[in-house]
Amino acid sequence: MAYTYATLKTAIQDYVQSTETTFVSQLPRFILNAEERILKECQLDVFRKSSQGTASTGNAYLQKPADFLSPNSLSVINSSSKEFLLYKQATMLQDFTANPATTGVPKYYATWDEATFLLAPTPNDNFTMELHYFYRPDSITTVASGTTWLGDNAELALLYGSLVEAYTFLKGEPDLLKQYTDRFLESIQWLKNLGEGKQTRVRLVMRWYLQAITGVTPLKT
Repeated sequence: MAYTYATLKTAIQDYVQSTETTFVSQLPRFILNAEERILKECQLDVFRKSSQGTASTGNAYLQKPADFLSPNSLSVINSSSKEFLLYKQATMLQDFTANPATTGVPKYYATWDEATFLLAPTPNDNFTMELHYFYRPDSITTVASGTTWLGDNAELALLYGSLVEAYTFLKGEPDLLKQYTDRFLESIQWLKNLGEGKQTRVRLVMRWYLQAITGVTPLKT
């Protein structure tokens, strides 16, 4: 079954059998943490987009989009072709450009901080850059409709990820926490298979998984 924000909160409380005020106040945080784990562990095409920006002369830093989660590729666009940059660690790029005066067409990029990439060599001109990346969608805890792609299509990962967070907060029994963790990891693996092209429809994948763990064939939606 798909989850809205309201039904997901209810399900978490039903599973752990707690309506204690402090616990309930932390429900949004449990869900946010679960969403973050899912998005970082599963690179799904549905959360892929592209953006163009300008690398400026003499500026080794390039701004990331506000919804950036992780990179897929970065390229320099010129009149006839794209030149793809290689992703490296920031320390390698700093060694590569030990002399700040070294400039040219960027060949490498690295994550500098939460908001920027580091380019090397430092651009010697203004270049149009195209970034393909995985983005962080709006959380089910904040969207006005209370529904999201994860809630509709990755409901088991979202539920069990939230339960892991909730049961850890409650310092629950280790055996049950392990059970929730195992279920979460199994649902994550289904999503990873989808991202690798091993499955073609998330809804079908999650329906199969739900049938496997419950023995009940869900109704088609």
